[in-house]
Amino acid sequence: QVQLVESGGGLVQAGGSLRLSCAASGRTFSSYVMGWFRQAPGKEREFVAVTRWSTGSTYYADFVKGRFTISRDNAKNTGYLQMNSLKPEDTAVYYCAAAIEGGTWPTREYEVKYWGQGTQVTVSS
Repeated sequence: QVQLVESGGGLVQAGGSLRLSCAASGRTFSSYVMGWFRQAPGKEREFVAVTRWSTGSTYYADFVKGRFTISRDNAKNTGYLQMNSLKPEDTAVYYCAAAIEGGTWPTREYEVKYWGQGTQVTVSS
């Protein structure tokens, strides 16, 4: 079956960096997009960033533009989220997600086909 396994979360001070990884297995993802969502305590899950496995093109939520970079390594079937200049408001559980590639970027939960288990990111002030 399809598995998405995140790693790389942790505790970091404001202004610091973390790199999240998402190892994908169980199928071929060439016709999929891989993205990241996050959910802070008491808030709804929200879209962060997404990339196409096939071309590497990317799309970001406005609140992470210029700070976060999404990428993928097709040979390793692994996606990444490099997070720089972290802020306390970035504290959340970060989820890896995979969706079928379509005409628009999947930024809503219902558009996601597969989810990872989540990894906690905590940014202290």
